[in-house]
Amino acid sequence: MQLGADEAGKGPVLGPMVAAAVRAPSSALPEGLDDSKRLSPARRESLAAQLREKSAVSVGVAVVTPARIDDPETNMNGLTVAAQAEALAVVAEDGDRAVVDAGDVDEARFGRRVRTAVEAHGPKIDVQSEHRADEAHPVVSAASVVAKVERDARIEALAERYGEVGSGYPSDPTTRTFLREYVREHGTLPDCARASWQTCADVLAAAEQSALSEF
Repeated sequence: MQLGADEAGKGPVLGPMVAAAVRAPSSALPEGLDDSKRLSPARRESLAAQLREKSAVSVGVAVVTPARIDDPETNMNGLTVAAQAEALAVVAEDGDRAVVDAGDVDEARFGRRVRTAVEAHGPKIDVQSEHRADEAHPVVSAASVVAKVERDARIEALAERYGEVGSGYPSDPTTRTFLREYVREHGTLPDCARASWQTCADVLAAAEQSALSEF
């Protein structure tokens, strides 16, 4: 039995970060798994559906909301540890050995923190932490795919609520336009925005400057 974890959505300014864990025998993992960023959306959705349909595969998901990300008592490294641990705890069993995608420059430290956090939820497991584990271990690729598909679904839900929001990444002009227009209309950021991100600070500052110039 193999166990892997990864997350998606660490860097966006909109929407949650999502972590996923997959526990499965190697024979149950579908062909064509890879780092989710290397796969087309349609391929990711197909693979995620196959994983969820197989009785031999267990999937755990943890969602970290923008409000939790904005908490000044937290940071993204700690939240990545917590999210992977929460997802792993859903499916892990005592004695399992998990491979996780390292969310810290120090792989070993990240692995120790994930193991300790999982144990706080109950299961006692070993954790091997590697950079780019989603490229080297199919079970981590599977977790990467599940996390990305879940994250994308959350962004699609935002688009249904607000209209076009883009990918949610700060570099996306559509996302930046959405934030500017929302702030211009409402005078505040939408709940889906990570208010602690610099992009949001820039949008609010620009809106304030525009209001002052009009005054």
